[in-house]
Amino acid sequence: MKILVVGSGGREHAICRAFLNSPKVSKLYCANGNAGIAQIAECAPIRPDDIDGLFSFASSSGIDLTFVGGETPLALGIVDKFSAGRLKIIGPNRAASQLEASKAFAKDFMARHGIPTAHYTIAHTAGFAIDERESGDLGDANAPVVVKADGLAAGKGVVVAGNRAEAIAAIRELGSLAGAEAAQKIVLEECLTGPEVSLLMFADGEDFALMPPTRDHKRLGDGDTGPNTCGMGTITDTSLLSGEQLQQITDTIIRPTLHGCVREGFPFRGVLFLGLMMTAHGPKLLEYNVRFGDPEAQAILVRLETDLVDICETMLAQKPLGQLNIQWRPGSSACVVLASRGYPTDPQKGDPIQGIADAASVPGVQVFHAGTALSGNPPALVTSGGRVLGVTAEGGSLDDALTTAYTAVEKIGFPGMQYRKDIGRT
Repeated sequence: MKILVVGSGGREHAICRAFLNSPKVSKLYCANGNAGIAQIAECAPIRPDDIDGLFSFASSSGIDLTFVGGETPLALGIVDKFSAGRLKIIGPNRAASQLEASKAFAKDFMARHGIPTAHYTIAHTAGFAIDERESGDLGDANAPVVVKADGLAAGKGVVVAGNRAEAIAAIRELGSLAGAEAAQKIVLEECLTGPEVSLLMFADGEDFALMPPTRDHKRLGDGDTGPNTCGMGTITDTSLLSGEQLQQITDTIIRPTLHGCVREGFPFRGVLFLGLMMTAHGPKLLEYNVRFGDPEAQAILVRLETDLVDICETMLAQKPLGQLNIQWRPGSSACVVLASRGYPTDPQKGDPIQGIADAASVPGVQVFHAGTALSGNPPALVTSGGRVLGVTAEGGSLDDALTTAYTAVEKIGFPGMQYRKDIGRT
């Protein structure tokens, strides 16, 4: 089979590596890829948002299966385009992708289908949002509130405001932070408290298969300090959710979501990501993503034992995923993200990277490339983005996985390298 993966980050490197483990794959492509992906796949110079270019490439190259990494091509309707052209592709269609592409749509969807979530209100202007904050509908006017841009904002569209002044400032600045288009509508939510957990699943429209629960670390600095990022590391571990909690999430969130998608005419097929808050009143849904998270994909996919091609073929055939009995390696995993100097506000590019081969030689470690490129003559590996590498390890326990990951991290270096030293420990 010829496989095309769409995207260019650490998530897509992990997806490519998972496909490479399949004996069914004869040729692997990635559009547009990065320097690490280029070591295991042929990179096509096509942007992930160039839907027509991707369709043309898949058609002319005889691609048997396309797997979409990120949210932007899904929101632009890549699945609709490929499906209309009878090309096999994994991901939700444009209608289902609204669950991530529009925070307002997602919140109203949750309300329509009785899915537990934070109380919220939707404003169409910044002025109206400020009036809503002052109204008291979300609690005391000085209480914490979450301010969200409605549209896709590359991880920059959510601000947790600790008080009234911070909320008003966040509302006024949201357009510059997230982009004017993403902030055309503003969602205000009550601020929930409790441990955050992410739960991902493969979904075939009606049935689903859960992946190991994960926890991401968004803040740049140790102790959850500093600015928000797109993710500085993640873990998978059975301690994150009990069997009772998983059942409660299944009954109150997963099944109502999938049934709701069917009733509204867009059965969900692909990877569904639930961002959850485990509150004192039970699990509540913070947000949907309609694809693998990054870096969640890295920590999850290193534990996948079942052939990813088999999973994709089952979803496309609309066979019940539960019959496939997807297997995961026991134990835990951890991904530590290495970021460039200046990240997240002004990431520097072109810095030489040393030690990746030494890190990858540590037993149980895989190093996934996110923001890397080749530069110079002879070509040398350099930084080309904010998040540069995802050093990922498995272990029999979470402590084992973390110790192994950090052992490998110490072998890598580039100027101004930033990483958290407390992934999995906060």
